[in-house]
Amino acid sequence: MVTIKSTREIEAMRKAGALAAQCLTEMLKLVKVGVSPLEIDRACSEWTLAKGAVPAPLNYHGFPGNLCISVNDVVCHGIPDKRAFKKGDLVNLDVTPILDGFHGDTNATVVVGAANESEVDPKVQRLIETARLSMWEGIRQVRPGATVGDIGHAIQTYVENVGFSVVAEYCGHGIGRGFHEDPIVPHIGRRGQGMKLREGMTFTVEPMVNMGKREIFVEKDKWTVRTQDGSLSAQFEHTILVTSSGFEVLTAREGEPRG
Repeated sequence: MVTIKSTREIEAMRKAGALAAQCLTEMLKLVKVGVSPLEIDRACSEWTLAKGAVPAPLNYHGFPGNLCISVNDVVCHGIPDKRAFKKGDLVNLDVTPILDGFHGDTNATVVVGAANESEVDPKVQRLIETARLSMWEGIRQVRPGATVGDIGHAIQTYVENVGFSVVAEYCGHGIGRGFHEDPIVPHIGRRGQGMKLREGMTFTVEPMVNMGKREIFVEKDKWTVRTQDGSLSAQFEHTILVTSSGFEVLTAREGEPRG
């Protein structure tokens, strides 16, 4: 069941979203050569608790980390471990603090040890930018009366035109007091299909883009999702509010480019 947020709930979602944005900004600063995902996991816990919030991922259906850290061919739900980052690793951090009962959910992908784009393999940089820009293509479809299919179609079209692929099995989701609520927001689709958007809805848009084919598999730990062909994968995510005339990005980071 979709929950339409009240004015009070929307304000709580803004605060949770702003905290998530701050958390991601701080955790991304720690992604360096020689640092392990487990070190970032501990830092995320300490930072979040110090802000009077709690990390939603920890113990969510048994997940053992305070955030998801997905490296190279890991599509999503990477479990933080002790293996230190190497120069050139592709790393996604996905954070979700709960503040005063409401969730803020956001993620971003970066390359370890790259001072600027010129130090990144051009195809890898194109993958990262395609994932980021496809997210914004989807977000820009958001308005009352639009459908979730409009979002998925915009993302899929953009990604496939570049020559990459979109993971179909994992979608955006409603969010609020619950970590995962209705509606399901697919990253592939047809215009005009699926649930219509209404003012007051809050949900995530979070396309997972593979350099190779879209097929994936889940490891024996029942969490870690990898590309079937071993190709790299990148992802970006924001929590979105449907407003009377369009959308508001609740997890926007300071200085972050929009499209």
